[in-house]
Amino acid sequence: MVILYYSPGACSQAPHILMHEIGIDHDAARVHLKSHTLDDGSSYLALNPKGSVPALQLENGEILTENAVILQYLGDRAGNALPPVGDFRRYRVLELLNFITTEVHKTFAPLFAADASDDTKRYFREMVATKLDYMDERLGEGPFLFGDELTLPDPYLFVLSGWAEALFEGLGRWPNIAAFRARMIQRPWVRHVLRFEGLLKEEAAG
Repeated sequence: MVILYYSPGACSQAPHILMHEIGIDHDAARVHLKSHTLDDGSSYLALNPKGSVPALQLENGEILTENAVILQYLGDRAGNALPPVGDFRRYRVLELLNFITTEVHKTFAPLFAADASDDTKRYFREMVATKLDYMDERLGEGPFLFGDELTLPDPYLFVLSGWAEALFEGLGRWPNIAAFRARMIQRPWVRHVLRFEGLLKEEAAG
């Protein structure tokens, strides 16, 4: 059985969503990032010395890390989330996936650092906003980043849109991303993962 090691709301949510979307049977094990332990108290560092999520334990016991690589591995296993080798669209998908990983995701990092100065956070906040400006234009009316089919960058952008929504108190500056996030939240498997991770705010019956 494949095991995804995740932390609620972290970037590990992207492969968590993708695994459900493309139908890969798996277990999910929660990682407590502050203590680097699992729910049973065992050390996560024994599995992944980097200490970060996600990590993917394969059926043969191999541990795969790094979000973009895990997403590519999953995309090669099932579904239409990644075009096959030889199709140039594959490299466009990977190009955007890597932009999200290296340019957008990593720009958020200083904003989560407790010891970062206000000036540092102000600088990176505007840098994040500029990167999201590009993503908003690139997305357009969608519905997904590459048209009508969900591909690898889409669940990753969904995760980062949640971070941005909290950081900027809404997505008003990025109407296309806001609409994309609203569409994604209506997908059954996205809702399942949010509920599983304890992050879905269910509407009260009335």
